Amino acid sequence: MISSYSTGGEPGERLAVRCRNRRASVCGPCSRLYAGDTFQLVRAGLSGGKGVPDGVKDRPRLFVTLTAPSFGPVHRVLDGGPCRPRRDEPRCEHGRRLGCGLAHAEDDPLAGMPLCPDCYDYTGHVLWHAHAGRLWDRFTTAVRRHLASAGGVPRSKLGAHLVVSFAKVAEFQRRAAVHFHAVVRLDGPDGPGSSAPAWATEELLLDGVEQAAAAAFVTVPDSGAYGTERVGWGAQFDAHPIGTSADGDGQSDAAVAGYVAKYVTKGAAETAAGLDYRVTNLEDIRTAVTNSHVRALIGTCWRLGGLTELEHLRLRSWAHSLGYRGHILTKSRRYSTTYGALREERTDHRRGNGKPEASPDTVSESAWRYAGSGYTPGEAGLAIGIAEDNAQNLRLSREAREDAQQWGNVGERL
Repeated sequence: MISSYSTGGEPGERLAVRCRNRRASVCGPCSRLYAGDTFQLVRAGLSGGKGVPDGVKDRPRLFVTLTAPSFGPVHRVLDGGPCRPRRDEPRCEHGRRLGCGLAHAEDDPLAGMPLCPDCYDYTGHVLWHAHAGRLWDRFTTAVRRHLASAGGVPRSKLGAHLVVSFAKVAEFQRRAAVHFHAVVRLDGPDGPGSSAPAWATEELLLDGVEQAAAAAFVTVPDSGAYGTERVGWGAQFDAHPIGTSADGDGQSDAAVAGYVAKYVTKGAAETAAGLDYRVTNLEDIRTAVTNSHVRALIGTCWRLGGLTELEHLRLRSWAHSLGYRGHILTKSRRYSTTYGALREERTDHRRGNGKPEASPDTVSESAWRYAGSGYTPGEAGLAIGIAEDNAQNLRLSREAREDAQQWGNVGERL
């Protein structure tokens, strides 16, 4: 049997494919798909499914938050309370107030901005971002070392007793500093299919995470431009167990997965994370559509990127992300499934029974050519209209569900 396909019957004689961009500001449909895949990936490691045994829900599991240290006081949003109330109204060496009695709203442009930009440690902020990945590695190593010591086994033999699995998402705070939310789970030596030994309890894991957060650090190479820098975690730290349901202790599996999925679709401009595109010169920094705080961080990346001792950090290449080079979401190999596996499963589902069976006699020929990205001006107008309709339908559907939850039982009582 011979089957063929041609784009001759497609609009413009071109086949449209997904861009797979996670940012909602770049591509709404692809970002929603990415969020859905992220939810399934994280939840599978908590509840099972997608090739992960259901037994993982009974393992020691924590939801951990690790933050960056303070690089200087910034304006805060405190649920209607004053930002930084001070009775004596002290001032810094540059003459600026170190207090703020305003109650900032969520959309206040002052939120996250330094009280004194001249006092703010922009160099330390950028260097912390550049070494955040190594700091996370030191943290996980310290956790494993603590578990090995508590279990009375050599660090090199810990894998024969248990495995520490994790999924981590990076989130930019209003002050444009990264902090990490991580799911940490203890398995047996065979991964998700086996249980950790009895001595590897949730309390022991919590103690190990707390000690590792306090002790982990990375030393930055000395330089005459900034002196000596030692990178560690901030004082704000949180770790608590993950419950199997919303009625149990801690956040539920679905709540944790939903939080992670919600964040990964946000663009850089929405989260004070820099820019959604790379900068190639100083003019790009001067004309960037962002606030002065983010622009100063990008400029610091560019300045430090010219130092020989920091050349390995490639700060100029990552200036648009404020020096942070990590992925938005990372996970250990044994935590759960992968994005690739989820995409393949979705493709097979859409293909249905039309998937050709593998045969040594099957001959496939194809001739594809990249035609370009984005829409033509006419297509852009249609796409905007469709996107607005979809957004309205989603909003109406959400409101209908909320009304049903709020008023659904009223009619029954009446």
